Amino acid sequence: MEEGLVSPRTQGVPQGSPLSPLLSNVMLTELDWEIESRGLSHVRYADDCNIYVKSEKAAQRVLNSITQYVEGELKLRVNRDKSGTFRPKDSTFLGYTFSKADSKRIVVAEKSMKRLWTKLHKMFNSARGTSLKKTIERLTPVLRGWRNYYRLDTRKQFWNEMDERIRHHLRELIWIAWKRPKTRAQNLIKLGLDLETAWKSSVNGRGAWWNSGQAHMNLTIKNARFARLGLYSLRFMAIC
Repeated sequence: MEEGLVSPRTQGVPQGSPLSPLLSNVMLTELDWEIESRGLSHVRYADDCNIYVKSEKAAQRVLNSITQYVEGELKLRVNRDKSGTFRPKDSTFLGYTFSKADSKRIVVAEKSMKRLWTKLHKMFNSARGTSLKKTIERLTPVLRGWRNYYRLDTRKQFWNEMDERIRHHLRELIWIAWKRPKTRAQNLIKLGLDLETAWKSSVNGRGAWWNSGQAHMNLTIKNARFARLGLYSLRFMAIC
């Protein structure tokens, strides 16, 4: 579109089209051969390519020579704003990066995490006033798809903390749905909390996020309840 008006396309391919990575492979297969002929380790997806070397000096030398090859031999333009030399922990490729503690381990990149939580926060905010079951039904395909894509990240503690944070948000929705102190106390008692603790908890004056992380909610709204409603666990991945 130009100035709000649709116009015929005379060059290029639509963004996201399967034709785009196909044409990238046609155009850049010779680049793969060139890099391999130099004995360099690399990985490429469409036009996004990472080359791995042992030092910053070697990285700068390879960057310059490969840029010259791409522009000189293949007659393609290298985007210098997106190209450079990076330590493994500072690089991002297809949503992954390398662990700061172990450069041989790939983990979810921080940017990918932020995008996911931006999406989840919107879902949690729009879930107020709807049933817990319906909220979980909306969450499940997002969590399953995200976990399957990032299955190469094998950190157990990371996925445990993700699960805990999601359940924290769900408990917050329950606390908000109960609205009044009297309703909160009655529900806590129904779920097994003693009368005195339930009443003190319902009138503590603290916010929903604080309450949803406390013992009176963790003891009454158990993880098994979310599991019965079909909440997808990031810790126990099932590839679908």
